[in-house]
Amino acid sequence: MAIGPRWWRCRRAWAPVALAIVVSACGDGNSTPSSPNTPSPPTPPPVVPVTAVLVGAGDVALCGSPGAYATAKLLDGIPGTVTAVGDLAYMSGTEQEFYKCYDPFWGRHKTRTRPLPGNHEYATDQGGPYYAYFGDAAGAPGAGYYSYRAGNWLVVALNSNIPLRAGTQQYEWARAELRNETGKCVAVYVHHPRFSSGPHGACAEVRDVWALLNEYGVEFMVSGHDHIYERFSPQDASGRLDLDRGVRQFVVGTGGHDPYAFGHILSNSEARYAGWGVLKLTLGPDSYTWDFVPVTGGAFADSGTTACH
Repeated sequence: MAIGPRWWRCRRAWAPVALAIVVSACGDGNSTPSSPNTPSPPTPPPVVPVTAVLVGAGDVALCGSPGAYATAKLLDGIPGTVTAVGDLAYMSGTEQEFYKCYDPFWGRHKTRTRPLPGNHEYATDQGGPYYAYFGDAAGAPGAGYYSYRAGNWLVVALNSNIPLRAGTQQYEWARAELRNETGKCVAVYVHHPRFSSGPHGACAEVRDVWALLNEYGVEFMVSGHDHIYERFSPQDASGRLDLDRGVRQFVVGTGGHDPYAFGHILSNSEARYAGWGVLKLTLGPDSYTWDFVPVTGGAFADSGTTACH
């Protein structure tokens, strides 16, 4: 369920200060003009657009690998909400792996992290250590899906390790969240990608929910699972280009585990990189900007801005 009410602020328009002078000029000459020393009403402060920053990746911490250390250093210099999109503590998401492999690095950003579980977390007690480590930030134990506000945006976090097809409890919850949303811009996070040119490839389990996102004009989905960075054009659930209402897929499994090689390149794949880094998303009132930040500066760049549907 979305948290936090939405507050609206209204301002009274000021009447033009020259009105009294104009009236006296058009009257019978007996009216007294306003004094030139009459103070003008105060000017309302400018409206500052509400923006929010999301930054993160998936597939993060493998003990003995320097990857999580390197990407955590990137997070140190980027403010905003940290989106940790699953497979956070290899190999099995045990309590020891969370505290030994994840906590010394990405764990220092725990208080600003919005996590998702991956399939490796579910290798131990259906994600029990994951839910214990993140507490309330992970959503209800065993469910792991939730929503929150980031600026003017609704952000929906889904759990692809439990049933997500049409008619399931999670799917119907997501439908209600989208149906009740009155804002313009919505983002979705889920560990398994609908589209990927990595070795794991496209995930059929999220096809139904992708069609739901397409129906409601969701802007993008961020996933991990494949240890690559890939950005797609907006598409429908079948992978057809849809610039009017299509959803953009970001695959960001670049948090610290060993990168994968690309396989068959899917249609509408626009940018690809096999290396460590984080994705920074700046959410404006009616648009978003993406910027992939690699660990090795200058090795790769991908950025752009798109208006919300």
